[in-house]
Amino acid sequence: MTTAHQLRTPEAVADAERWTAHNYHPLPVVIAEASGAWVTDIDGRRYLDCLAGYSALNFGHRHPALVAAAREQLDRLTLTSRAFIHDQFAAFSQGLAELTGMDMVLPMNTGAEAVETAIKVSRKWGYQVKGVPQNTATIVVAENNFHGRTTTIVSFSTDPDAHDDFGPYTPGFRIVPYGDVAALTEAVDESTVAVLLEPIQGEAGVIVPPAGYLAAVRRLCTERNVLFLADEIQSGLGRTGTTFAIEHEGVTPDMYILGKALGGGIVPVSAVAANRDVLGVLKPGEHGSTFGGNPLACAVATEVVSLLRTGEFQRRSRELGERLHRGLSTLVGRGLVQVRGRGLWAGIDIDPALMTGRQACERLAEHGVLAKDTHGSTLRLAPPLVVEADEVDWAVAQLASVLAR
Repeated sequence: MTTAHQLRTPEAVADAERWTAHNYHPLPVVIAEASGAWVTDIDGRRYLDCLAGYSALNFGHRHPALVAAAREQLDRLTLTSRAFIHDQFAAFSQGLAELTGMDMVLPMNTGAEAVETAIKVSRKWGYQVKGVPQNTATIVVAENNFHGRTTTIVSFSTDPDAHDDFGPYTPGFRIVPYGDVAALTEAVDESTVAVLLEPIQGEAGVIVPPAGYLAAVRRLCTERNVLFLADEIQSGLGRTGTTFAIEHEGVTPDMYILGKALGGGIVPVSAVAANRDVLGVLKPGEHGSTFGGNPLACAVATEVVSLLRTGEFQRRSRELGERLHRGLSTLVGRGLVQVRGRGLWAGIDIDPALMTGRQACERLAEHGVLAKDTHGSTLRLAPPLVVEADEVDWAVAQLASVLAR
């Protein structure tokens, strides 16, 4: 295995570097197979996946029920134009609407498309329902947000890597500090049509807002007649121990923005869900997607909704998340500076005097654990919700070994 590893992986990494744009900086691991919470590289080495596709793999790699749904649909029908209705569309739409408690859904493909949909719907709602003068609508967002990488979305990013050199930028957004109710209150005025927030900021390092913040946002939006848009693309669908992270404060937004795990790690599926008085502003021809809501996507996503109805994955995330955070907390002061998060989702700050986040990820990979760094010395841990208790303990033990080097 050692000889093969020395021959195959470097060559495959070099080929990828040669033929693709360098918009990512991946670890030198070339994955060939996967099952559950584990992946195997081209040289046969196994790794515990503690990134889970940024929550796209909440149900693990190749979950049997999801693979079965995809295979069955592949034998029947994969794509129709939205000029027609297919037999999977209504079941998916109803199931997701009921899961969110909303009247209707609008399916797309990627998370960024869902965010763009939310922006468009909010502006149209503002003009047609709230009465904001045309072309003056504003949306309030938070610093250190991550909602995607389209030109409109990066216009309100405060991350230089995502934002710089991609102008001219789309106007209509106001940026306030995350977790600051006073700043948000000051930013909302008669031109404001929506507040767009992640209930937990994932890319920023799994930042959990202060207690009561989301409830305060809900009250403010209701008082000022503003839509509350909850971007649950990473935080939703079981990741934090509840179906949606915003539930931890007993809050219901005006719109859920969903993606990643909705496709079960098989196909890209995203959607927005809202009540009829919001999504009903769209009329035929005003918004759409060739692949959005296609039969294959709907078949897989319907099964995802069914898995979430049982509550099993939310429970696993709560219970195993407590175990993960207990283990990580023992490493604070022993190489870790801070641990944050909810459920099976943790942001950990490594003492920068020891190593960078990238170095920590490289060393963890040597120990058989895959993770992702962000913002210098921060790591994000988000294993699939199918991970076992002993695997959680093992991952923490590998991190402890890395920190002790």
